Amino acid sequence: MKAAKSAKTEKAVKPASSASSAANANPAKAPKEARAVKTAKTAPASAAAPEKKPRAKKEKEKVVRDSFTMPKSDYAKIAELKQRCLDAGISVKKSELLRAGLNLLAVSPAKRLIAAVQELEAVKTGRPAKT
Repeated sequence: MKAAKSAKTEKAVKPASSASSAANANPAKAPKEARAVKTAKTAPASAAAPEKKPRAKKEKEKVVRDSFTMPKSDYAKIAELKQRCLDAGISVKKSELLRAGLNLLAVSPAKRLIAAVQELEAVKTGRPAKT
């Protein structure tokens, strides 16, 4: 008895689901037709409007993740520079500060670049020893 009832309920469910899928198929066509009508109505209005210049899209450059070693005093300078930017009303990240420094060095004369590099203390590369 139970098997017969479950078979009848399955049959009842299947036609309902196929009917609902058929009902879902018809509304999908209606918006497309409505879109076609809307674009036909808006086409003359857009032709009357002045043409806008397309924006030149700047391609996003891929980023590279890297790590490096620096003395604590230089790391403290980053915190100091971040605070100076905050005082000026600008929130800045460490990576942005480093990139800004690179840009400044890139436009500086070769003598200034060499002097800045020679002022740096040599640092042993790699991870610091755990203490």
